[in-house]
Amino acid sequence: MKLWGGRFTKREDEIMEKFNTSLPVDNRLYHEDITGSIAHVKMLVKCKLLTESEGDLLINGLESVRSDIESGALKVEGEYEDIHSFVEMNLTKRIGDIGKKLHTARSRNDQVAIDMRLYAKNKAGEVVTVLQQLIHSLNEKAANNNVIMPGYTHLQRAQVITFGHHLGAYVQMFSRDKKRVQNAIDILDENPLGCGALAGTTHNIDRQITTDLLGFAKPVDNFLDGVSDRDYLLELMSSFSIIMMHLSRLSEELILWSSQEFKFIEMDDAYSTGSSIMPQKKNPDGAELIRGKTGRVYGSLFSLLTTLKGLPLTYNKDMQEDKEQFFNAVDTVIDCLEIMSKMIDTLLVKEENMKAAIKAGFLNATEVADYLVSKGTAFRDAHEIVGKLIIYCEEQKMAIEDLTVEELAQFSSSITDDIYEYIDYENILTKGNKKLIKQILGKN
Repeated sequence: MKLWGGRFTKREDEIMEKFNTSLPVDNRLYHEDITGSIAHVKMLVKCKLLTESEGDLLINGLESVRSDIESGALKVEGEYEDIHSFVEMNLTKRIGDIGKKLHTARSRNDQVAIDMRLYAKNKAGEVVTVLQQLIHSLNEKAANNNVIMPGYTHLQRAQVITFGHHLGAYVQMFSRDKKRVQNAIDILDENPLGCGALAGTTHNIDRQITTDLLGFAKPVDNFLDGVSDRDYLLELMSSFSIIMMHLSRLSEELILWSSQEFKFIEMDDAYSTGSSIMPQKKNPDGAELIRGKTGRVYGSLFSLLTTLKGLPLTYNKDMQEDKEQFFNAVDTVIDCLEIMSKMIDTLLVKEENMKAAIKAGFLNATEVADYLVSKGTAFRDAHEIVGKLIIYCEEQKMAIEDLTVEELAQFSSSITDDIYEYIDYENILTKGNKKLIKQILGKN
């Protein structure tokens, strides 16, 4: 069933027809398509291009199509080219030839443009909501588990931090992600209805009417750009890719921390799976799947970038490929954010294991060097002294704080009893990290 058959004398090849249809993909746009069409009808009535009775008939018919789709009475399927032809032809079946007036002063080019902008705007708003939920989950877990743990560089124990401080870093990442998505929403918030195929329409329409009805900030400034712009999808998918990168980094840490080698946390059973052969296994599959699905979102972004890179203005059928890539990316990022929030909410923090890892890792070595500097030793000399001290501790299988002051003084005569207060882990945190954690948690 086609909206454009008048110019053709031959039927479309069967394989081409299947190749050309987008209904199995764009069927999810039915709500936006009908919403945009209702706004368009209201504008046509106000501009005297339709009578009020025609407008009422069209709007009531469109609402009945939407209601039947949502109830399941009308299945979005069949030999229709796309969601636009499905809606218009089902409308015409219900209300007669008046349905054919729906497309007055409109092209499928600006119709699909409005559908995608409405959909992208709504779904991006969902992403902001689930991002905020994850930020809340991280903050709650951080506030309730502000226990000391090793901080790492090069995946080697480096300095003492807190679990709350570590989660606070992800709070900052996801807060920036939220700003990026919100900024993308602000940029895409323009109405392309009225652009027509590419050069507007000779009908006397009012684009501000549909802009206001659909809740956009303004009409697009250029008709050619309005029907061919997919930058907003690329920007959102770029933001989604950064979100997934952050989720993947957090997933990797959850996977490491839940291993027997770390034992810093335990994942809840609801987000773990077992082995078909090894009964002792508890696998962090929720985190692993998020890490794995990151590539899916990256792939969607690069696929659409590649599709658009060589297209002349304005609309080309290549652009039909935008939907599947965007749908895949936004579905994936929402699912992953929701799962990560639940994993954070339910994970168990093993405080004693974190403390044991600190004691075995010489995480107060930097503070010994700072202590020596405070006593007048040059930092480079202090660094060398502490390096030798660490070798001694490894040979004796002892922590720095467990050595006697006489043992410590072998390495520098500047060391006295006051060093123990200086290198106590809780004191280290009091001097710096605890204040920072409170500041971070207070902002979110």
